[in-house]
Amino acid sequence: MKRDAACALAAFAAAAALTALLAAPAQAATPYVTPETTMAEVRANEGIVGSGFNTWGRGTFFPEQPWQYGDWTLRRFVGASVEDAVRGLNLVIENYNDGIQVTYPLYTAEEIAADPTKEGVELYHFPGKQKGGKYALVLSGNMLERTARVKESAGAVSQLHEMGYTAFILKYRAGHEISKNGNYNDLVRAVQFITEHAEMFGVLPEDYALVGFSAGGHLCGMFGTDRMGYKNFGLPKPGALLLAYPIVNYMYGKPGFLYVYDGALPGDDLAPGDYYYNIELDAEVMSDYPPTFHWFGKNDKTLGMIFTPLQGPAFDRALERCGVKHQMNVYDKAPHGSGTGTGTDADGWLYDAAAFWEQVTAE
Repeated sequence: MKRDAACALAAFAAAAALTALLAAPAQAATPYVTPETTMAEVRANEGIVGSGFNTWGRGTFFPEQPWQYGDWTLRRFVGASVEDAVRGLNLVIENYNDGIQVTYPLYTAEEIAADPTKEGVELYHFPGKQKGGKYALVLSGNMLERTARVKESAGAVSQLHEMGYTAFILKYRAGHEISKNGNYNDLVRAVQFITEHAEMFGVLPEDYALVGFSAGGHLCGMFGTDRMGYKNFGLPKPGALLLAYPIVNYMYGKPGFLYVYDGALPGDDLAPGDYYYNIELDAEVMSDYPPTFHWFGKNDKTLGMIFTPLQGPAFDRALERCGVKHQMNVYDKAPHGSGTGTGTDADGWLYDAAAFWEQVTAE
């Protein structure tokens, strides 16, 4: 009898506890952002901060101060593609609310101690709708110290997620931290990390896509070369390179990078070796170069300043000459920095690029 009474009492206590738990109000989820959310509010959002996703757009040499852009709305900060960027940021918050790890540091404490510039290099993970599929690694563009991770990468991830893919954003080194190819080494490390942890991430290690914008597109293009690419690191070949207004040839900007970021002195060789800004992608294309989808706009003033004919058009001629599967789209109105292309003639380009990726990896 005593045992039965004790069991009944325990059951009653458990039921009462469950009832109380169900009656308690649920913990409020982190609120999502909208196009009218200010940058100060974005950077105070628990989901963004707690996930570790970095929304700051400038490097450490000319750091972005807390008061810069704070009262700008996301609509003003991003521009025409704001809805895509907002969906990407809300994916960060959603994953945080669901207890999914977003941020993965790419270097060990020992490596950072030896080279402090590696401290901020991170990979941001956006799980796909199903496990076992292909993944895309996204690299934003940058103008020396200024990166476009929120504008370009977050927007691209939102569309890739909509298409069902697992996606990653790479926060690579920029500005004065790129000495000795720091930015490119970060891309290599990111692919190594994803390849080694493909089962954990639930992705196929092969047939992945590199999605690159501007300078990020140049880094992705380098990864396909025999000279400095995936073969040199024993990594799987990309299934496709999907490049938006990529830098193909840095032209007369090369000395500036050499002197400002790699510490050259007057009289030093202006082509000292395989520094990333010396790599002219069109000169490096070989017959086994990864299939490539790339585009630019006729009104792209940035490419115009470094001579547009030696950018996308030269790259496309090299791909054609070497028999590489490729597609180049040229839009009348799609300025540099258009990201997903929303609000420009390039609207929908990433969906076309994904169709190209699927086609070439199915053959």
